[in-house]
Amino acid sequence: MKNLFYFLIVSLFCLSIQAQTTSEIPIENSLPAIQNDNSENPQDYDATDLPWHDRRFKVTAGAFFPVNNTEIEVGTNNGNRGTKIDLENDLGFSKSSASFMATFDWRISKRSRLGFEYFALDRSSTKTLEKDITFGENTYHINTRVTAFFDVQIARIAYGYAFLVKPKYEIGLLIGAHVLFTDLGLRVDANQAVTEYRDSFNFTAPLPDVGIWGEFVLTKRFGLYVNANYLALKIDDIDGRIISYNLSLLYNVHKNFSLTAGYTGLNFKVDAVEKRLNGFLKWGYNGPTLAAAYTFGGHIKLNKH
Repeated sequence: MKNLFYFLIVSLFCLSIQAQTTSEIPIENSLPAIQNDNSENPQDYDATDLPWHDRRFKVTAGAFFPVNNTEIEVGTNNGNRGTKIDLENDLGFSKSSASFMATFDWRISKRSRLGFEYFALDRSSTKTLEKDITFGENTYHINTRVTAFFDVQIARIAYGYAFLVKPKYEIGLLIGAHVLFTDLGLRVDANQAVTEYRDSFNFTAPLPDVGIWGEFVLTKRFGLYVNANYLALKIDDIDGRIISYNLSLLYNVHKNFSLTAGYTGLNFKVDAVEKRLNGFLKWGYNGPTLAAAYTFGGHIKLNKH
């Protein structure tokens, strides 16, 4: 499955380079507008000259504050089915959390772009069980104090093509993949058992997705970005479905530096089969984001190919 992810990266890169060589040359020789030095009209600006808009590169880094809803089930491949567990209710995981997120966007041409995203979230809890739980190869009985962990890293690559391009807005299609690196486990606290025992289940799930995106210049300092993605697909021993969305409002602070505030959601449903174990994961995290963005490189619409 890692080979599939590498193949997707290479394919999207080749597609992006081809799109760059065939991109349209923007019309730049329009008559200049008559300037009025005393004008305070906030709409009196050229969107293609804004320092934060249509630059070749953009780096974003910030914090994500999701509210989590997580269900898991881990059994064995010899027919022993695990208990469906709600991490927040049954194992005491906090619904709210905070995490680091980062993105890198490359505007290849007038219509083509390539984006990379990274997100990581490590969660753990300790709780005295209120019911018997079968997880993996062991059963954890009621009134047993257990420690659980749920660690996730998500990497995403996406190619975007704008089918509608105007100075103050763009709308296009996305194709890409989220790759989910997951490790979850459960163990009895050592002071409650003569022999400590534990179970863990980790898997890597590449989940392709397709979607639509839009980017809008609202005023000289404000911009808006939205996207939504969906796909359900079975690859080898991974059967998954993904729904994601993002809405982000940008405020340009000074020249190439901006701040963004938004709301992001990502909802997975994954069935995975490994060597000894099989598992089910249903996880949704939705919440606000706060980040800083820096743009650099030339204005892409002013670059002739």
